[in-house]
Amino acid sequence: MSSLSTPASHPAEPAGPAPLLVLLDPVARQADGESVRIAKDVLCGGADVKVVMPESPSELDRVLSHRGRRRPVVIGSDPAVQRALQALHRQRELGTDPIGVIPVGRPPATAAARTLGVPAEPVAAARAVLGGSPRKQDLLIDDGGGVVLSEVRFTGGRWGRTDGWRSLWAKFAAPEQGKLPAAEEVRIEADGRLLADLHQHVSRLRISVADGCMEIVLRLDGEPCRHRAASLTVTGRGFGYQADGRPSGPVRQRTWTVHAGAWELLLPAG
Repeated sequence: MSSLSTPASHPAEPAGPAPLLVLLDPVARQADGESVRIAKDVLCGGADVKVVMPESPSELDRVLSHRGRRRPVVIGSDPAVQRALQALHRQRELGTDPIGVIPVGRPPATAAARTLGVPAEPVAAARAVLGGSPRKQDLLIDDGGGVVLSEVRFTGGRWGRTDGWRSLWAKFAAPEQGKLPAAEEVRIEADGRLLADLHQHVSRLRISVADGCMEIVLRLDGEPCRHRAASLTVTGRGFGYQADGRPSGPVRQRTWTVHAGAWELLLPAG
């Protein structure tokens, strides 16, 4: 009787690092070319890397939609990370692949990434991309398609109207950063529940996200209040705000909604 023999099985070899699509922010290369070079060298030494430098939203959309199996890695500031997440959100691919971040820029422009646990030093951040662990992150997404990594903040003593983008940027660049002129009242609703109406004076509002829920810190008629919600709507005749420290607006209405575990960020293992 003949017998059939099967080849001896061998343990599977561990898979190497995933191929990477490195999205290099042009501003980062101008601001700190040495850190960019170091980060690229570390990544290229440990993975198959394709480096692109998108200079427009349409180009960013194109390279992300044609990335194949490559994981996106952003080298740049918080706004560069925001743009990448917004593009993936538009393409309905947010959360499909873990995303790597290597912060390059002035500390205020990379504060959100560092708050999320990304190493500030380029070598450590690049090593986290190559050998780190993906961890789910919450995200605030507004009704205009914008994303917020860390927080939305309305600062200064008064809210009010701004006369276009030039005036808005000038006000945020002023010593009293974020203070807006011409006192105007706003209406604030959380999950459809009224927190502040037009006749009340709101001097400060901060929105952040933690554990899948929105944390709202509000100073109303001089008194601090705290709330938790899944969505928040602010309505007024024209107001600006800071999303992860970046000036936005003016708008007449904006709604932010929590998307729990919407994306995965590569962070140092352990």
